[in-house]
Amino acid sequence: MLDTLDAPAVRTWCRFALAALGQAREEIDALNVYPVPDGDTGTNLYLTVESAAEALDAVFAAEQDPPLATAATAAARGALIGARGNSGVILAQWLRGLAEALSDGGGLSEALGNGARSAYLAVAEPVEGTLLTVAAAAADAAKRGDGLTGQAQEAYRAARQALLLTPGQLSVLAEAGVVDAGGRGLVAVLGALVDAVAGQHPMGPVALRREVDPVVVDACVGHERPPGPGHPAFEVIYLLEAEDDQLPLLRQKLAQLGDSLVIGGGDGLWNVHVHVDDAGAAVEAGVEAGRPYRIRITHFAEAAARAGERVGAPPGPPWGWGRDASHGRAVLSVVSGSGLAQLCEQAGSVVLSADPDRPPASVELVAAVHRCAAREVVLLLNDPELRAAAGAAADQLREEGVRIAVLPTRSPVQGLAALAVHDAGRRFDEDVVAMTSAAGATRYAELAVAEGESWTMAGVCQAGDVLGLIDGDVAVIGRDLTETALTVLDRMIAAGGELVTLVLGEDAPAELADRLIAHARRTRPEVDTVAYQGGQEAAPLLIGVE
Repeated sequence: MLDTLDAPAVRTWCRFALAALGQAREEIDALNVYPVPDGDTGTNLYLTVESAAEALDAVFAAEQDPPLATAATAAARGALIGARGNSGVILAQWLRGLAEALSDGGGLSEALGNGARSAYLAVAEPVEGTLLTVAAAAADAAKRGDGLTGQAQEAYRAARQALLLTPGQLSVLAEAGVVDAGGRGLVAVLGALVDAVAGQHPMGPVALRREVDPVVVDACVGHERPPGPGHPAFEVIYLLEAEDDQLPLLRQKLAQLGDSLVIGGGDGLWNVHVHVDDAGAAVEAGVEAGRPYRIRITHFAEAAARAGERVGAPPGPPWGWGRDASHGRAVLSVVSGSGLAQLCEQAGSVVLSADPDRPPASVELVAAVHRCAAREVVLLLNDPELRAAAGAAADQLREEGVRIAVLPTRSPVQGLAALAVHDAGRRFDEDVVAMTSAAGATRYAELAVAEGESWTMAGVCQAGDVLGLIDGDVAVIGRDLTETALTVLDRMIAAGGELVTLVLGEDAPAELADRLIAHARRTRPEVDTVAYQGGQEAAPLLIGVE
């Protein structure tokens, strides 16, 4: 457990928060009925925190041990720049309030208090029963906590309780039978804070228990409705470079044009969010105040229709076509390692090369799909950690009219199996089903080297131990890489299979492939075994059994 909040802890918190929001993104989207039921609050919060995480990564890349103030300020500014939607801008301003207090030497309790005040001040007409209410409850409760961990735990518990009370504070929530979506997102962020200061992994049992009562969540599933009569038709959001003295008049003009006005930021950079009928006038007001850019205008009726298609529907892309896309279909594979990239390209896939230390963000996935210039795209993730980023990217691409299917392949060997049956001559949905079936029929394993002592499903491992993971769980712990690989291979083919695929990593011993192939032929001659040089850094060996 940590005694004080430092820069590495802020980075860990941000990573954990991104993981938690990714896990809850679709649930939060489904809860979204206020201020407009457009089903995107979870996605917007995820993208906002993703931008904060990227800003923090840049700080640590430039400076090995940055001060707390530098890290906190970078996270807040990153969130401001990447903030999406009403809740995203409020969350970014909440983070700015935290950063200001931490930079001035305040503790967590003071930071949460300043964050809540900053969030309220960013909203032109604060409404209770929202993220603001949850933030205020967390700040008040943190004062009662003992030490950093105690304050975080008290804040989390109070936030969760405040969230469950939001339907009694906001009639639209009560009518829909849901809790507030933005508040639910903040609960996830505060739960991640508890994990970060307590030294727990975000996907561990404690985090998985951090859910809203199932009755409340289940009541909202499938609930989508268009904006009510009299509600503004457009959401306008943009970044604005402007002097502080321009803000009062800008607030006044935008308040006259519409509602749900939130302006966050400071020091000459602002994120402006408003709901209006005259989108052009909202942008013009920004031009008069300074320089608006990254302008996004969303028509609510269309957004609600798209959300209605997503919620409660089986996985799969809509039937829209990209206006600027060329004819045809592309497969995009996310892989790490030059050998794997070459294998995928030979199978007809476009490749997005991933940094083994930093998985691609949603904006990078969107850009990669754009480069495909295809009206239909099948995205092979090959890594379970990419599901949240890919979900957010897919939502954005579908809004643009791209027909995209995300296949949540958990290993490159599953991606290779999917590529082996890809047929662009088939109908899109038939091709997706065939590729999904091939990937799902491929069991996967990998070897990894333990970085330190840890509890696993197979017992306690020590630094330097070789870990054999089968279908994502540690099944074997050994000291010798080749012997561990042989044990994992035996377990994999004992359950049956016709084809074994070995993908060797950059640091794999030269004789490893020959040893494994000879062993498989001797013990299971009916099974075909092939080996490839993958060049991946993270795993010395990948195994697929079809």
